[in-house]
Amino acid sequence: MAIRKRCLFLGFLAFLWTELSAENNTKNATCRLLGKFDLTGYVDAKNHSMVIGGLFPVHSRTIPTNESILEPISAKCEGFNFRGFRWMKTMIHTLKEINERKDILPNHTLGYQIFDTCFTISKAMESALVFLTGQEENRPNFRNSTGKYLAGIIGSGGSSLTVAASRILGLYFIPQVGYTSSCSLLSDKFQFPTYVRTVASDKIQSEAMVNLIKHFGWVWVGAIAADDDYGKYGVKAFKEKMESANLCIAFSETIPKVYSNEKMQKAVNAIRSSTAKVIVLYASDLDLSPFVLEMVHHNITGRTWIASEAWITSALIARPEYFPYFGGSIGFAIPRADIPGLKEFLYNIHPSKDPNDVLTIEFWQTAFNCTWPNSSVPYNIDHRINMTGKEDRLNSMSDKLCTGEEKLEDLENTYLDVSQLRITNSVKKAVYAMAYALDHLSRCEEGKGPFFPNKHCVYIPDFDPSQLMYYIKTLKFTAHDGHQIELNDAGDVINGHYDILNWQLDDNGKISFVPVGKYTFKHSMFELILPKNSTIFWNTNSSKRPHSVCTDVCPPGTRKGIRHGEPICCFDCIPCADGHVSEKPGQRECDKCGEDYWSNAQKSKCVLKEVEFLAYDEALGFTLVILSIFGDLVVLAISVVYVIYRHTPLVNANDRVLSFLIQMSLVITMLSSMLFIGKPYNWSCMARQVTLALGFTLCLSSILGKTISLFFAYRISVSKTRFTSMHPLFRKVIVLISVLAQVGICVAYLVLEPPWVYKNMESQNIKIIFECNEGSIEFLCIIFGVDVFLALLCFLTTFVARQLPDNYYEGKCITFGMLVFFIVWISFVPAYLSTKGKFKVAVEIFAILASSYGLLGCVFAPKCFIILLRPKRNTEETVGGRVPTVDRSIQLTSASVSSELNNTTVSTVLDD
Repeated sequence: MAIRKRCLFLGFLAFLWTELSAENNTKNATCRLLGKFDLTGYVDAKNHSMVIGGLFPVHSRTIPTNESILEPISAKCEGFNFRGFRWMKTMIHTLKEINERKDILPNHTLGYQIFDTCFTISKAMESALVFLTGQEENRPNFRNSTGKYLAGIIGSGGSSLTVAASRILGLYFIPQVGYTSSCSLLSDKFQFPTYVRTVASDKIQSEAMVNLIKHFGWVWVGAIAADDDYGKYGVKAFKEKMESANLCIAFSETIPKVYSNEKMQKAVNAIRSSTAKVIVLYASDLDLSPFVLEMVHHNITGRTWIASEAWITSALIARPEYFPYFGGSIGFAIPRADIPGLKEFLYNIHPSKDPNDVLTIEFWQTAFNCTWPNSSVPYNIDHRINMTGKEDRLNSMSDKLCTGEEKLEDLENTYLDVSQLRITNSVKKAVYAMAYALDHLSRCEEGKGPFFPNKHCVYIPDFDPSQLMYYIKTLKFTAHDGHQIELNDAGDVINGHYDILNWQLDDNGKISFVPVGKYTFKHSMFELILPKNSTIFWNTNSSKRPHSVCTDVCPPGTRKGIRHGEPICCFDCIPCADGHVSEKPGQRECDKCGEDYWSNAQKSKCVLKEVEFLAYDEALGFTLVILSIFGDLVVLAISVVYVIYRHTPLVNANDRVLSFLIQMSLVITMLSSMLFIGKPYNWSCMARQVTLALGFTLCLSSILGKTISLFFAYRISVSKTRFTSMHPLFRKVIVLISVLAQVGICVAYLVLEPPWVYKNMESQNIKIIFECNEGSIEFLCIIFGVDVFLALLCFLTTFVARQLPDNYYEGKCITFGMLVFFIVWISFVPAYLSTKGKFKVAVEIFAILASSYGLLGCVFAPKCFIILLRPKRNTEETVGGRVPTVDRSIQLTSASVSSELNNTTVSTVLDD
């Protein structure tokens, strides 16, 4: 029984051992490496407190994978990048310098684990996974491969690479300090919570580019960008700044990351066909190389390129053979600085020091165009697509073997060139930023720490990456070049400057980067500094600043007319409308001239309007003045004749006093015409119509007194009944009543609604017509209606008495005078209404003078003719006298009316 139990127990143990062995085999199968990433770089993690990772583009691209292979593989790299290799070496040099210092991390040292990103997103992602995994395997389990604590990452050496790596590193809050990735997208802390950088964001660079464009007066600019995050977001920010500045993008094309002949030709054709002579290039030097070859192949010259910081100092592009196409490029560069000891460190490199250092061997082979003996490192591999669309596949070993005796001093390449340490300087700042953050973390005093609860501290190497981020975001230090490094909440530097460089040829025929200005920024303050004495080389036929506009600036006198469907920089120049001007070139709208101004013939300036009124010194005004004065002199001459011959029968006939009143009124009316001439004033406007109306009232009422006397004489001569002749006093009363009534109406007119000076700008736009606004038209009609009424009474009474037999036909003369008066003023009305300006005033003056001359000629000319030239007829017998009533054959005349009263003969002589 015991034996049986022992056998059962042994069988159970055997079964259990079998199961455990099977399970163990399953586990071993699960944990085996399925495949390694093909990564190159440098690692130094032993005897160090922690490790800082690094990502640098030591190669420029990956070899295209074989499409027939269906499983994922890690691509190999090609195109050795001397510039990226120098950046990698700079990080190693900086860490060595920090470890030797006693003021930073005195009790700790920093190691490194650096990978080559090959300037591709896939390699950047592979490197990020390696940082987070325990092995170099393509299935992450987030263990550090060096066995040391990973403090943070420096890199990745390109915006797209950084975006890709930071999305993974940010998930686990691994700090990342960038040295060249300026894409504005990386400022978004929601997507990239652990990314900070020591270079300015592209938002600042885009602002600087637009300010530079505005400074040189360019408004029509093309844009070329790499087909990656750096190019797309850079151009996006640039376009937004251009639009806010009312500047225009002529075209916007992209350079393909993977060569596409169709896309490349599209960009080339856009440049060749556009009138834009200034083009912004947002791309790295590695992406730009195929595009530069296209420019050379198509021989496109005469363009001015505005460079971003990614290629303005790149030796890969700045070659003398490219100068005819890209010479005169002007762009923004990260500030340069000298790094002590770096040159010697860079020269301290040789393949023999480490046979496993594949990057150094490849550097040596590429630099000296030889093959290192017994090395499997490929030489001169190039799988790029050429301009014909075919693939150039060069994979041959050089026939020349490297001896190891080659001298670095004989080389002229980017790796050893320390004259333009710009991004290299930024690498050093990034490493120091990580070191200073770790130093501040290590110096934390318990109870004064930044972390809750109880304000505790964390220590190396037990801190969490998120805790180090606190120290990085609050970082503020002075770099080795004297510049202050301070970050904002987005992880961007808030103060610094760009150097503005211009590509020029030196005396040796090489391209030199000549500083011509500076763009400084601090917080939200910006300043573009371009000294007047700076000499900028322009790659144009005239060597003058290029002219890059869609449409030339509209000259003064025109305005911009928008072309529908086209950018605002493309417009037509439309002449300004009358009364509007544009004094400055390029105005969008014409400015309206002031009330007293009008546009000149060129529509470029407002000038005072021509003031129009009937002036004394012009021909028309002077002629009317002469006619007025001449008429007054004639009236005065007649008055003199009447005074001299005042006792003669002809002067005494039909009331001598009324004759003098008529003469005086004609003087007034003719003189009143002069009030219409000259620049009108309020007093002249008030005086002229009133004076004219009163003058005519006095004249017509006096004539009315005469015509009523003639009317009574006629009635007596034809009536069989007896009529009493009009007493001379009644005639004066008629004149007095008429004048007083007119005076009353005129006073009411001047008090209630007086006339005033009026600037008439409606009749003619280019002139200001000074005229009188007559105030109340109703009052004016009443005033002159009185004169028309008096004239009508005069005409009717004289027309009735026109058949009065007399040797002197005064009744007929007055009748003709009234006819002339009515004809003149009836003709005046349509003429007055159809004219404007000074001619309107001239028509009224002419009517005044014509009617005055007409009355003067018809009433007084015949009498003066008899008095002066026919004095024998100026007798009582001729003019009038006593006539016996029994002699019925002799009729009564206007000079004498006989009437019988109480059978006696009474003679009434019509005189005073």
